[in-house]
Amino acid sequence: MKKKTIWLILIVIIFQFANPIYGEDSLDIKAESAILIDYHTGEILYEKNANAKLAPASISKIMTLLIGMEALESGKIKLTDNVRISKHAASMGGSQLWLEEGESQTVEALFKAIVLRSANDASVALAEHIAGSEEIFVNMMNEKAKALGMNNSNFTNASGLPHENNYVSAKDVSKMSQELLKHKKIHDWLTIYMDEMTVGKKKDKIAGLVNTNRLIKEYEGTTGIKTGSTQEAGFCLSASAKRGNLHLIGVIMGAKNSRIRFDESMRLLDYGFANYDSIPIGRKGDIFGKVPIHKGDIEYLEVVLERDAYILIPKEKGQDINKEIVLPEFIESPIAEGEKIGELIIKIHDKEIDRINLVSKNHIGKAKFNEMLKKVIKSLLINK
Repeated sequence: MKKKTIWLILIVIIFQFANPIYGEDSLDIKAESAILIDYHTGEILYEKNANAKLAPASISKIMTLLIGMEALESGKIKLTDNVRISKHAASMGGSQLWLEEGESQTVEALFKAIVLRSANDASVALAEHIAGSEEIFVNMMNEKAKALGMNNSNFTNASGLPHENNYVSAKDVSKMSQELLKHKKIHDWLTIYMDEMTVGKKKDKIAGLVNTNRLIKEYEGTTGIKTGSTQEAGFCLSASAKRGNLHLIGVIMGAKNSRIRFDESMRLLDYGFANYDSIPIGRKGDIFGKVPIHKGDIEYLEVVLERDAYILIPKEKGQDINKEIVLPEFIESPIAEGEKIGELIIKIHDKEIDRINLVSKNHIGKAKFNEMLKKVIKSLLINK
C-alpha cells in the first residue's frame, strides 16, 4: 500500500511539472496526418501522425517546383526557354493540359500550369527540360529530399501519380514547402486564382488555369501552396498564410474529401494565428557591429546577419528577450565576403533559443606597404 502511494505521488508530480503538449485530438483533425509549423523557425506547433509515410498525389509537385526554382535561379533554365513536349510528357493521365507531342511551351507557362492546374504533363515536360529525362529528375528530387532531412519520403515520378514506392510524410511536406517559399519568384504564381494559356501545335486552343487551392480566395493572408488528390492518397493540401510577421505552413494529408482538407487546413492556421506571435530580430544583411582590422586595406569590418532571424512566442505571455553579440577584438586580413566573424545569440529568460552567424559584409584585402606606413605615421602623430 505504501509503495502504491509513493508511485501515485510521483505520477502526480510528473504530470504537474511536465510541459503541456497540444493533444492530437484537440483540433479534431479528421485527416490521416497533419502538421503546423512556423515558416521562419520550422518550430512545430501541432502534429498528428506527422511521420507516417503516405501517398502524396500532386502535393509531391512541391518538390518538382523546388527543383525547378533552383534550376531557374542558377541560370540552368530561363523563363523564356521553349520546351518541346515529348511523347512521354503528353501521355500523362490525371490532371493535365492535354499538351500535344511536338508542341512547345515556355518554361514560365509550365510553371504556371503546375502551380494552378496541377498539370501532370507540364510537370514531366519541365522535369525533362531540366534533367534530360524524368528518371534523372527523380534522382534529383530524392537527393534534394535527403539534403533537407526528409527521412520519410521517396519520389518515383515528377507528377505524383500513384506508385507503390511513391510516398511522403506530412512533416517532410512541411520541410519542402518551407524551402520552396524561400524562392521569391514562386510567389508570383502561388496566389494567382485564374489565368489561361494557349496549347496545341497550332496554338489554337485556350486552356483555363484555375488555382486548385481555394484558400487563395477564402482565407486571409494565404500565400500558397499546393493541393493533391488521388484515390490512394485521399485529399491533401500544403497551405501557407502570413499575417503580420507570423508566417505559417499547415499540411493536411489523407482527408476523406476536398471540403475536409480545406476546413482542417483553415483550422490549423486559425490555431496558429490565435496563439502565437513572431518577433523579428533582424534581416539577412543587417549590420550588427564593426570589428577593427589588423593589416587591412580599411580600418573596420562591418559584420552582418547571415540569415533572417525570428522568434516564435506564445501570445499574451511576457518574454524577457536578450541578444548577445559575440565578436573578436580584432581580425586579421584578408577576409572573404560572407566569412564567419562572430555570432548573435538569442535568449529568452536566459535560455538560448537561436544562434545566428555574423559574417563579413565585404571582401577585405591586405593593406599595401605604403598604406601600412601611413597608418603607422598617423598613429605616432596621434599618440605624440
